[in-house]
Amino acid sequence: MDNIWNKKHFLGIKYLTREEIETVFSLADNFREISQRQVKKVPALRGKTVVNLFFENSTRTRTSFELAAKMLSADVVNFSSSTSSLAKGEGILDTIRTLEAYNPDILVIRDSSETLPLFLANFTDITIINAGDGACEHPTQALLDMFTVQQKKGDLQNLKVLVVGDIAHSRVARSAIFGFQKFECSISVCGPKTLIPKEAAALGVEVFYDFDKALEGKDVIIMLRLQQERQAMAYVPSLREYTEMFSLTPQRYQKLKAGCLVMHPGPVNWDVEIASSLQDKTHPLILEQVANGLAVRMAVLYLAGTNKRTL
Repeated sequence: MDNIWNKKHFLGIKYLTREEIETVFSLADNFREISQRQVKKVPALRGKTVVNLFFENSTRTRTSFELAAKMLSADVVNFSSSTSSLAKGEGILDTIRTLEAYNPDILVIRDSSETLPLFLANFTDITIINAGDGACEHPTQALLDMFTVQQKKGDLQNLKVLVVGDIAHSRVARSAIFGFQKFECSISVCGPKTLIPKEAAALGVEVFYDFDKALEGKDVIIMLRLQQERQAMAYVPSLREYTEMFSLTPQRYQKLKAGCLVMHPGPVNWDVEIASSLQDKTHPLILEQVANGLAVRMAVLYLAGTNKRTL
């Protein structure tokens, strides 16, 4: 493993090779079994300290990282920005310097600022794991999605993948594009013109504005959450119009290629991204993504906690 994993920090899918991604998958496959045990713990990171530093609200990612660290026997500290000195005006870099004094091993960070994990990696000896930075990347989400697809399809090579929805503001979309492309997959994105970034074509993806046409022949469809908190900025005329044009309805579901996987990073706005009448068909796989996220984050924490090399 030392020959193919030499990173101290885990900052984004764009910085990983295909071989490194496969290393994560191999470990995750082994770690999946631990959550099924009566005693859900192994001593892999005993004596290590993991700090979860989340500047944005999170349920799935934060809980998943906390459980993953505890299953690896690490000590976990959950840092809340709202009750810390940040609320008193302390800068983030000063906060990191303060945390360094406690000598933690791993810092899992999520923030609305793009590239903050990359910035902090240049100023600290703590191993940094990116749990989502702005609209830039969400690397562990992409890994758990890809891991789930590999389990279902047996191989990631040359699949046709479609990402649908708010591409412009989605770190999930960007990490998925970077990740699946490393396996020679054909990536398409679809959504309203106002939610497709201008640089989309430069990312090597095919752009669709017609959802029905985009669905044709796809092996994997990733439905993104419509970020309704941004609707005051009028990216779409109305929720009703968005739903009519870009929701996965029963009629559209019937047209999917046989064996097509429908995924969602959660939380799902039912009857917006996916019709609620399709819950019995789509929700089991979405929950499987959540379960696989635990195994993938265990793998990432293990690699981060047992490798002390530079990026």
